Amino acid sequence: MRPLTLTFSAFGPYADEQSLDFRKLGQKGTYLITGDTGAGKTTIFDAIIFALYGEASGTNRDASMMRSKYADEDTPTFVDLTFLYSGKEYRIRRNPEYLRPKKRGKKTDGSVELTKERAEAELTMPDGEVITGAKVVTERVET
Repeated sequence: MRPLTLTFSAFGPYADEQSLDFRKLGQKGTYLITGDTGAGKTTIFDAIIFALYGEASGTNRDASMMRSKYADEDTPTFVDLTFLYSGKEYRIRRNPEYLRPKKRGKKTDGSVELTKERAEAELTMPDGEVITGAKVVTERVET
């Protein structure tokens, strides 16, 4: 599997949308992700693993911890990964379960009422077939 593009929003320590274009690194060789402690290297791996399997890359974090505590309430949390596998291009988009403001209405005291955004996933196959559902997508990725 070779990642082509990775976009994530309100994910890990990042409050806003971030995009990485791995195609700029060329088509051959090994990628080296380097940087200072706290620079976000693990977040890249977390985002890739979360997109594929719906979980973090290590045992110290779980999917419920993926939403950024720095993000605005209205900023959606998601990971979008386009990758090559056996010479074919796939795209997967996934979001964790998290609380977000309801689109309509406020509480009687004027504060924003929250609702649960369900964990969802969508896998676009090379032939254009779209597979939906977090569990179904994970099963398809694992096979």
